[in-house]
Amino acid sequence: MLRELVFPREGRRARASSWDRRGANDDHVVVGPGEAHALLDVAGAGVVTHVWITVNTENPNYLRDVVLEMTWDGHAHPAVVAPLGDFFCLGHARMASVTSLPITVVAGGTSGAKGMGALNCWFAMPYARGARIVVRNEGELPLTHLFYYVDFEEHDTPLATPLRFHAHYRQERPTAADVDLADPHADWARVTAVANLDGRGNYVLVDTAGAGHYLGCTLSVDHLDPIRSGGWFGEGDDMIFVDGRPGHGAPPTPPTTPDANDAWPPTLHGTGTEDYFCAAWGYPAGVQHTPFHGVTLMGEPERTPLEYAGKWTMYRFHLADPVRFERALRATIEHGHANCHADDYASVAYWYQTPRAALPALPPASARRPRSDRESFRAYLRHRQNH
Repeated sequence: MLRELVFPREGRRARASSWDRRGANDDHVVVGPGEAHALLDVAGAGVVTHVWITVNTENPNYLRDVVLEMTWDGHAHPAVVAPLGDFFCLGHARMASVTSLPITVVAGGTSGAKGMGALNCWFAMPYARGARIVVRNEGELPLTHLFYYVDFEEHDTPLATPLRFHAHYRQERPTAADVDLADPHADWARVTAVANLDGRGNYVLVDTAGAGHYLGCTLSVDHLDPIRSGGWFGEGDDMIFVDGRPGHGAPPTPPTTPDANDAWPPTLHGTGTEDYFCAAWGYPAGVQHTPFHGVTLMGEPERTPLEYAGKWTMYRFHLADPVRFERALRATIEHGHANCHADDYASVAYWYQTPRAALPALPPASARRPRSDRESFRAYLRHRQNH
């Protein structure tokens, strides 16, 4: 990338920001409950190169209540729909520092303790006939201070690519366990023998038709209801289905009714959750940041039973190894081996593709808000008592 800077580049640098139009120092906007504010609304061709956002509000859950939407080329539907925090790799509405190549968050000290931080995104986002980026406050309290920069380039002719940046939030609260967790015989030793070759029941990260490439995801887990005697959530394999192509070493017998977006078997079949996120052996380093993968929030299994494990958030970016698809992509991950856990899962997937139909609607803000740590641990204890 640094070597490319010696060559001339097309385009004119531009910026939309919250600067005070009177020339004073009130360089922010206020976004009331139920209101929306456009960070960028431009016509013509160009590329968004950087987005910076910081917020001050009394709402402790604003990172889940506030929604970020991005629409390209006047399309009828946004290509990006995600809670603000999860888009920037911040799960469970928790502020934390993030240091990756496409997304960074600067947090800490007194402001960080109040849930404030600087959110940055560096994904390139091209458009041919206009771009619109909106922040929507679905919370019950105002954003008293919304500061932002959107850096972009104006081009006379569009970039020679049909692909557009997409990102989408999903959640499953809780995931549906494929075993009876109340069965005293349904323990880890028995579950390990269960086969899951087609990914049915897996947590779905993204499911889309078209052509493009998958860039990765951020995943948040609240580990509420694990299988007996084997509570670590990280045994869930990633399974990615691409254009109906079987993966290497896959069993030869297909299902009787394969689906175009969920062809059997997986094209890419992994070995475990922390393995997909480029770690091993239960995230021994804890919170960690690298350009392509990391853990931004770590549970505290040392203070509680291992089967609980607590709240976790992790990210994996396929920047050097994008998953290319020509017709369809379905990226999934097990919630425990053979989907043996009933946990709260939430995610944002990132990808480029040709324009697609509307993304699935987000759950309402009230349904997206995370449990408090106390509520989470109490839920775990209730499940253990009932089992």
